[in-house]
Amino acid sequence: MKLSRLTDYAVILLTKLSFADDEPASAARLSEDLMLPQPTVSKLLKMLTKADLLTAQRGAAGGYRLSRSAAAISIGDVIAAIEGPLALTACIDEREEDVCGVQSFCGMRGNWAVVNTAVSEALNRVTLADMAPAWMSMFGPLDARTEGLQPDEPATARRSPDTEPTSKEAR
Repeated sequence: MKLSRLTDYAVILLTKLSFADDEPASAARLSEDLMLPQPTVSKLLKMLTKADLLTAQRGAAGGYRLSRSAAAISIGDVIAAIEGPLALTACIDEREEDVCGVQSFCGMRGNWAVVNTAVSEALNRVTLADMAPAWMSMFGPLDARTEGLQPDEPATARRSPDTEPTSKEAR
């Protein structure tokens, strides 16, 4: 089983929004922050809003935010929003029509249903909140204010405590 790149991007996007403290984020800002093409981000935002994982707010101060807490959004929810219901085999996928000539008498179908349920339950146990610590260990805080930077200051201005201040910082 391999998830699509779009699903991977959706998890990244939602994890980023989980740090937003309920402030809406625009498609343009998310695209820039995540270094993803804006059409891809816009497509994801539309799909995730349709699946009720995001809420959209129109207007100058508008944007997108999680529709519920990160702890209440499972990876299974994200996969279903982007790829549809989990179905490891064609005979489990209710969207497929007459996919197998032996489906009506196949002894494996019930076994695949058990496996499908186990995988689905595992994906539903992992939430966006569970994904956040990995993000933090790899990328650090997403909000420049948590690093002591001004909102318009570039991320390259970040420094470790044991480095010398730049000439701008020394002033």
